Amino acid sequence: MELFHNFPLWAALIAIGVAQFVKVPLAYLPDRKMDWTLLTSTGGMPSSHSAAVTALATAIALEDGLDSPLFAISAVFGIIVMFDATGVRRHAGYHATVLNQLVGDFNKLVSELKSWPKKEEMEKRKELKELLGHQPIEVFFGALLGILLAFILYVVIY
Repeated sequence: MELFHNFPLWAALIAIGVAQFVKVPLAYLPDRKMDWTLLTSTGGMPSSHSAAVTALATAIALEDGLDSPLFAISAVFGIIVMFDATGVRRHAGYHATVLNQLVGDFNKLVSELKSWPKKEEMEKRKELKELLGHQPIEVFFGALLGILLAFILYVVIY
């Protein structure tokens, strides 16, 4: 039952849930199309990774103080996660875009050259996930969301 009283854990999990949910109406605004797959997708505004790690670090800071070794661990962990989200994962998404274009062009060439009438199979092929990482602004707002949620939850719970 101690798990249910772990404020940092719940703050981080709630931050993930809120950030993922917020992606749906934010994506709806420009397109006027509800995309419920965003609830379980990576990438997009706001970053749920950033929201989670900042909510975790903020909750630990509120419970144990800024001089706590646990806060130091969570802060460094958060910095690494957010750096990775804007760096490696974002560039992996760019590479996935190029690879998907190359695969599409290659498949089109093969089908035209051999007159291979299996368009159904080609339509069913899985493309590489392109929306892997985050723009810096997405990470910033995810981090801001996590910090604010942790403070709000702390006030409500304690």
